[in-house]
Order: sequence, then structure tokens, then C-alpha cells
Amino acid sequence: MKEILDFVVTNKILQKLTLSKPVCDCVLRSTGRLIEIKGNLYLALETFQTDGKATQKNIPAAEAASAIVSLIPSEYRQMNVTTANGDCEVKVSKKDKLTVIDRIKRDTTNVADLRHDRKKKYIIPNDVPVDFLIALGVQDPQGFIYDKKRAKFRQINRFLEIVADVEDTIAATNDLYILDLCCGKSYLSFALYYYFSTIRNYNVTMDCVDLKADVIAFCNDIAAKLNYTGLHFVAGDIRTFQIQRTPDLTVSLHACDIATDIVLAKGIDSGSRVILSTPCCHHEMMHQLKPQGNYTDFLLEHSILKQKLADAATDALRCKVLEINGYDVTALELIDPEETPKNVLIRGIKQTSTNKTYIEKLKNEYITICDTLGIHPYLLDEYVK
Repeated sequence: MKEILDFVVTNKILQKLTLSKPVCDCVLRSTGRLIEIKGNLYLALETFQTDGKATQKNIPAAEAASAIVSLIPSEYRQMNVTTANGDCEVKVSKKDKLTVIDRIKRDTTNVADLRHDRKKKYIIPNDVPVDFLIALGVQDPQGFIYDKKRAKFRQINRFLEIVADVEDTIAATNDLYILDLCCGKSYLSFALYYYFSTIRNYNVTMDCVDLKADVIAFCNDIAAKLNYTGLHFVAGDIRTFQIQRTPDLTVSLHACDIATDIVLAKGIDSGSRVILSTPCCHHEMMHQLKPQGNYTDFLLEHSILKQKLADAATDALRCKVLEINGYDVTALELIDPEETPKNVLIRGIKQTSTNKTYIEKLKNEYITICDTLGIHPYLLDEYVK
């Protein structure tokens, strides 16, 4: 393992290093890439934590291999190394057996680009024709992204980056079941299916549900033309839709008002391994908000500020509901806020065990917050009390 890391670092062919399956619950993963600072080569290692924070460390090239090896298996139980000459995967089993799958050719002609201003690399490249992007009018047949769709293209790739970060959790087996609720025109539905079935080679069954029959008919037609046989679009109410089995991933993009709460409830009830949801239109709390106590009127004096308070409080309480129901939760930024004001993505990862005392504490906090704000959220009765 150390020989592999020494080779890819010294010869500058490392593109990305990912350390996953952390031992500590407070850590999500670490990622590394090569950089040059004032002519010196470093491995830039960034560690992402469950509280949303990230730490960075630049490790001198000569020390990088030893530093990474020391983290396995004490801190991480899986490592993936990506280079222009192939990949390497290192896994540690439950019985602490170390497996190294080395597919890296010992060729030093492909040197990694170490510039800080290098061109952005997308999961779906912006200069290669992709069938669903062409069919949905994002891209022309030569692979050019239409100017009016560049923001959508960036959103698709950013969403796939978020998905890729938790792929190890989503993909317990090679057969994936994905649920997309309130799917709309389904840019992300097609992107998810393409990512897992074409890029990552999983066997994917994906159900996408929306009330708009004309949109569903359009999407089914596109899926048939692309021969996306595992991608199904259903016209109907997400509340009554019958889920086939426990979803590996449940997603929703900009489900309006309490539709987001219905999606979260569906994900909780089904035991979905991962839930990804971007809320929209927080009308419920906006109409209920009546803070209790003295000196609270100032919160309601300006409509635009009241709306921002309702937005933030609603999503914070949604995060807490997921925690109460056994999920590790992070609120992320989906895309540049200048491109869309509805930019919060809630990520919930199902935990194998929970602390009952901590859950009771969260429930009490949730109820106290609701009483203080004078609100009764959709999820309160069934998923908190």
C-alpha cells in the first residue's frame, strides 16, 4: 500500500484520494489531491466532519504515503486512489483483513494537473455528449451545453457530487432501489439513473412520482427512447404510492411546502438508507408563526425577514425530526445561491443504532421550540411525540 502511494505521489499521477468508512462517527470522509506551493509538492488532505465542518492539511510529498498508511485501519477502513493510469482500492473487512486491488499501471507519462486554477472537472463532463442531457435539451448532439442550461448542468453535477460522497452508504449491494418523490421534469432523476447505471455500473430500479400526468408521460417517453429500462415514472400522489422495498436512496428536489415533509415522512417510514431533499416554499410556518413571550414582535415586523426566519426554522426542525427518527443529518449548500435562492439540501443517513436518552432530549427540544414559536408543524404529532 505504501509503495502504491509513494509511486502515485512521487510521479504526480494522483488525481484523487478518498478515505471512507471512518472509525469515528464524527467524521464523514477525507479526500486528497496533489498541489504545488512555491515549487514544493504536497498532498492536500481535507477531512469532512458530520457537523458540517471541514479541516485541511498540506502534507509534504515525502511524508504523504506514510501519513496515509498510518490512518488505515486506525481511522478509516477503505481507501480509493484515482489516477490517469488506473485505480486502486483498499478495504479492511470486519475481521480486519486487508484487501488491496491495484489496477494502476506503472506509467509516469500522465502527470496530474497541479494548478490551483485548473479547469473544473465534473462527474458528467461538459464536452462529451450524454444521451439524457441531449434528450432534455441541456446539451446539443456534439456535447455543447446550451447557455440557458449551464446553471442546470452545474446543479446536476453538484447533486451527483453530493450523491458520490455517500455512495458507500447508499450501495449496500449491486442492486439499488431509488425513490424520487415530486420528481417534476426529472433532470436529477435521469442524472441519478445515468450515474449509478452507466458510470458506476449498478443494477438500478428507480421509481419517480409526481402528480402532473403530462410531465410523467413526457419522462416515460424519454426513458423508453433512451432504453433506461429500470427508470419508471408514475403519475400519482406520493402519500399513497406503494414503495417496492426499502429504498437505498430517497430524493426530492424543491418539493413545495409540506410536500417536503411528506417526502421525509415517506423516507422515514420506509427506512430509506439515505434521504436527500431540497425544500421549497415554506408556507406552513409562515402562516402559523406567533412567537411567545415579550419583545418578540420585532421578528414579525418585516415580511421578508419573517419569511427568512420561517424558512430557516422550518428546515432546522426538519433536520431535528430526521435525527429523532434515527438519521445522521447535515444541511448542505446545493449550488451557488446566486443561481437559486432555494439552495439548502438536507441529507439524512440512516444510523444502525440510536441513543434513547439523546432522542428524548431532541424530542423535548423540538416541542419546546414549537411552543416558543407558536407553531404546529406537519411532522410533529406522528414523528416526534
